[in-house]
Amino acid sequence: MKATASLIALTLGLMATSGVFAATPAAAASAPAGSTGLCKDGTYTTNATKKGACAGHKGVKTWMGGDAAAPAAAATPAAATTATAAPAATATAATATAAKPAKTATATTASAAPAAGGGPGMVWVNSSSKVYHCSGTKYYGKTKQGSYMTEDAAKAAGNHADHGKSCS
Repeated sequence: MKATASLIALTLGLMATSGVFAATPAAAASAPAGSTGLCKDGTYTTNATKKGACAGHKGVKTWMGGDAAAPAAAATPAAATTATAAPAATATAATATAAKPAKTATATTASAAPAAGGGPGMVWVNSSSKVYHCSGTKYYGKTKQGSYMTEDAAKAAGNHADHGKSCS
């Protein structure tokens, strides 16, 4: 009796698994261009790797690409290194150097540059939160909406210091 139940459970498991994999080509065909995965909530992702691709979307339901290409690309420089060490090392160094400026450029655009203006005795007033920031602090001149003015003018306009710490 146990053998029959185990055989039935195994058969049902195989049938259910083949049904899941049969849906993968259909999901890939109906996916938007550039999609690499389908999340469990029905949204698509374009993340290059499976790790974190559907964070906040209940996880990855179907992965359609990305991870398989990465190890193949990583294996290619290794194969070139065994054939000719010096040119491959130069190519790898050039690739690493080219990758660093891209990351730096992304980091630079992510942190906003201070707005033009300011100077000694001036504070940056965030007009949406009514908080003013002193020169040299993290948000001085970097919030989306705001203006420079003296600390006294900021207080007179009803603004308050960041974390209650006045500049003077």
